[in-house]
Amino acid sequence: MAATNPGSAFIAGGTDLVPNLKRRQFDVSALISLNGLGDTAVVDGDADGGLTIGAGATLDELARHPALDGAFQALAQACDQVSTPQVRCMGTLGGNLLVDPRCNYYNQTHAWRKAVGFCMKRDGDICLVARSSPRCWAVSSSDSAPVTVALDARVTLQGVEGTRRIAAAELYKDDGIDYTNKRREEVITSVQLPASDLRVTSAYWKLRRRPSFDFPILGVAIALAWDNGRIRAARGALGAVGSRPVEITSYLEPLRGQHPDDDLIARVADAADKPSRPLDNTDLNHYWRKRMTRVYIERALRDACGLEPLAGRLSAQVGNDRPR
Repeated sequence: MAATNPGSAFIAGGTDLVPNLKRRQFDVSALISLNGLGDTAVVDGDADGGLTIGAGATLDELARHPALDGAFQALAQACDQVSTPQVRCMGTLGGNLLVDPRCNYYNQTHAWRKAVGFCMKRDGDICLVARSSPRCWAVSSSDSAPVTVALDARVTLQGVEGTRRIAAAELYKDDGIDYTNKRREEVITSVQLPASDLRVTSAYWKLRRRPSFDFPILGVAIALAWDNGRIRAARGALGAVGSRPVEITSYLEPLRGQHPDDDLIARVADAADKPSRPLDNTDLNHYWRKRMTRVYIERALRDACGLEPLAGRLSAQVGNDRPR
């Protein structure tokens, strides 16, 4: 790719790339398949010693893989809620981590985009969501990205300059166009989930209009480390509320050293929705999506704590979207 095909693109499952090509959102001279690379779908290890997941592992495989039970349940939940069964059987973890940020003004046919004058992300000069902004506000719509951030995962990249490993949070930039720190000729080869001496639990909750199909309009990933029934450490991230996964780890600090009860979880959720600033560029009303952030943080926290949802306080929902 670097030497002889500078206008080309890599393709694995193609579930995001091919629709974008059909809508003429990318100019690609050739497609270079990654499916011939060996051992890209290997899942090796466990929660005690750390888990390495090949970037070529399909979402369907990971949704059902026994190694993701327990500590890494959130990743299995996220993979299980991506789109449809057909897409999950083709889509890969590496591809889902790199899903192109989405926007109502961008993910349309070429004729539709031409009629509104195009946008900054493709063929235009301004962001139609925030017309005075110098940057694109397309939304990160990966289900697995906030989970890898919450689980403190590391991503291995292979390119012509060699191999490098970075924290999952460092993979992303807050820009709807130039949204990762991956070099163009690099590929993700694996994702490493860290070992822990403590018991770890995790959960992922996703909001969308159609529970069996749509991209997230909100994703909440939570990971908790336990010591004698009390939370030793807590990490969290939000998806689909910005151009990259938004960390909420600092807002979960009141959970440390505590045996969480209903009131504590509710107070933490009330504060942790502060970084969520959805714009009017995805499905449903963005003011309502902001209000639902607190609800879904509370749901994810209760799920990670092994508690049942509170029917009264958590009654607002779209569809039957309880994770597996």
